[in-house]
Amino acid sequence: MKKILIWGGTGQVGTHLIRKLTQNNHTVTVVTRNIHQKGHLIKTQGNAGFIEIKECSIFEEDKIRKLFENTDICINLIGILFEKKNGNTFKNIHSIFPTLLAKLCKEYKLKQFIHLSALGINKAVDSSYAKSKLDGEQNALKIFPHTTILRPSIVYSSSDNFSCNLMTLLSRLPVFPLYYNGGTKFSPIHCSELTDVINFAISEKVNSNIIECIGPQILSFKEILLILLKLINKKRLLLPFPLPLAMLTAKFFQLLPNPLLTVDQLTLLKYDNIASGKYKTNFDIGLPAKKTFSDEVKKYSYMWTDGGEYSRKKDILN
Repeated sequence: MKKILIWGGTGQVGTHLIRKLTQNNHTVTVVTRNIHQKGHLIKTQGNAGFIEIKECSIFEEDKIRKLFENTDICINLIGILFEKKNGNTFKNIHSIFPTLLAKLCKEYKLKQFIHLSALGINKAVDSSYAKSKLDGEQNALKIFPHTTILRPSIVYSSSDNFSCNLMTLLSRLPVFPLYYNGGTKFSPIHCSELTDVINFAISEKVNSNIIECIGPQILSFKEILLILLKLINKKRLLLPFPLPLAMLTAKFFQLLPNPLLTVDQLTLLKYDNIASGKYKTNFDIGLPAKKTFSDEVKKYSYMWTDGGEYSRKKDILN
């Protein structure tokens, strides 16, 4: 049984992971910025006595330091897709904070630091998001040798911000833009299989510094959209967008509080999000992903179909 400190435990990956770790009798301390908003959610993820909740900001170093005094393993799941106010910048979240955690892991002699990063960041040199992620990785590995970096492709589940958002947009918009002709490649991994990798890294003491986490398929963005359209039984015009027009719409969208697209995200879409061949993958360490994108999304896509779950007579009969 290990004492595990988790940052970012209220997100998609965090809630799945907490459940898995507590089932394996690990005690988990989950840190949140607002215990009143998130505390009730965290408490439902495991048996009583296995979860402790602490309120702390990533900018409160004195509080952060105290959390390391009785910890074996630190896991960082915090990440943002676009920058916000109040210090929520790529540099602060993806570079400075992981560097601080690595320093504290070294100072307090933790057994392991697991840091969730992203796939494809080596090539995306013109993306602020990718550069900040890469800086955070490099700093952590340099400071604390027992760091394991996990680089997942698109992570999906019924509570994601990827497939769910896309199905919402596809159900409402008659025309959907295809950036870079929809050719960007992804290797989507289901959230439960990503948390299997994290759990394995803990239980087996994996020493690989960087592991690329991928699903069993490689799908282009256009193929993903076609799968989702079929699942929600919609027909939409997928329209290739010229880059200048795409850039203009991204500049407009990023002015919104929760932008659908930013200039930096558009830049990232130039680069494939698949295994690089330079590092071990979850397949190489003995954890091949088996869940296919279409089969898994089918289980919750009824929420975007006309009539909902019980409109699918064929599924019910099967």
